[in-house]
Amino acid sequence: MAQGETPGGYWYAANDFCASEHGGTHLDAPIHFAEGRWTADEIPLGRLMGDAVVVDISERTARDPDALLEPRDLATFESRHGRIPDEAVVLVRTGWERFWGDRARYLGSTTPGDASNLHFPGVGAEAAAWLTTARRLRAIGIDTASIDHGPSRDFRAHRTLANANVPIFENLRGLDALPPRGAFFLGLPMKIGGGTGGPLRAVAVLP
Repeated sequence: MAQGETPGGYWYAANDFCASEHGGTHLDAPIHFAEGRWTADEIPLGRLMGDAVVVDISERTARDPDALLEPRDLATFESRHGRIPDEAVVLVRTGWERFWGDRARYLGSTTPGDASNLHFPGVGAEAAAWLTTARRLRAIGIDTASIDHGPSRDFRAHRTLANANVPIFENLRGLDALPPRGAFFLGLPMKIGGGTGGPLRAVAVLP
């Protein structure tokens, strides 16, 4: 880090920056789990923004920290709010953001680097497959650390979505402020050449 008054009499500040591609609110590029799919810099801008659909499963996650978004949740959503439009940005609200800052509650484990005992909700493989085929979603996001739930060992949601070249947004917050339909979502990731992901600025424009 450098900052202060220069010999020339003007202020100057500059820092070095180093971070994981997959920390905090971030993008998972399809290449993260599918060989030959888009890297972070290859994702078309149009795939990072679109009409938002917010599917709320927080009532179920309050009872089961390992709950998954399932096809029945999507059927219930459509019965209440109409058909999920093709090429929507689907945002899964689990309510988990309320635990951010409490590692034990948010991840299910307090041991850094230990992924053997994680517990948080995610998206089931069947729901991911249905969204990529029946509704051809544009992108998907969730308010947990991973699109797969904590106990996953085979990462089927990641693999299904990545193979369909679907960008994934993780560790989102503020989904409780969005209506089930009507908002417009913009995912603004750092454009890392060849990247498997990157830090993300997530923005929603309310109707």
